[in-house]
Amino acid sequence: MDTSGAYGGGKAGGAFDPQAFIQKPTVIVRAVCWLFCVIVMGCISDKGWYVKKSDNKEYCVYNDDTNACNYGVGISVIAFIACVAFIAGEYLFEQMSSVKTRKHYVLADLGFSAFWAFLYFVGFCYLSNAWGKTENPPIGTANNMQGAIAFCFFSIFAWVACAFFAFQRFRMGAEAAFAPAYEVEGAVGSPGAFPAYPGAPDPQPPYSDPPFSQQQTGNVDYTAPTY
Repeated sequence: MDTSGAYGGGKAGGAFDPQAFIQKPTVIVRAVCWLFCVIVMGCISDKGWYVKKSDNKEYCVYNDDTNACNYGVGISVIAFIACVAFIAGEYLFEQMSSVKTRKHYVLADLGFSAFWAFLYFVGFCYLSNAWGKTENPPIGTANNMQGAIAFCFFSIFAWVACAFFAFQRFRMGAEAAFAPAYEVEGAVGSPGAFPAYPGAPDPQPPYSDPPFSQQQTGNVDYTAPTY
């Protein structure tokens, strides 16, 4: 992966390589997040609700707690949309010529990924606690409910990985922004650099005389003349 550009991305305007794009760690981890949120949504939406014969109302299998089912589906739906948006953003990231735009994208990725890892941690604890209090779950729902809890747990690490890659990008951009002047090609004061303004003296000549040349040219023959 080409990381010669700002914030760990390639140089803007480069040719798009589909194979290299698919193999990028950020794209792979984001695709895993997408898969996990689809599984959580499927498990809860398929078997997460049942109807009580006593009042013909729908209840959540998680201890009849409607909020538990809504929470698991809600964060997964938003995560699904966000994953698609960030995968598209990975494609557009290579085309961003503005350093500020790349910085804003990386910060958005870092903040959202870290926050969603926290939300899935809350969801894992919430659903686990509700499932532990469920006394008589309907027949055929146990596997789906436990599967949703398991993939909420896996999603924590997937979103943490996304936040980690975003933090690495941000650190690379910050280090490049605060690099010393002597590390910047053509900086004022570096050998061979251009003067600060027209007519200004060269801050440091690109070449210097050999150390012993002046001593050799300054030697004088003090031998007394003969008569």
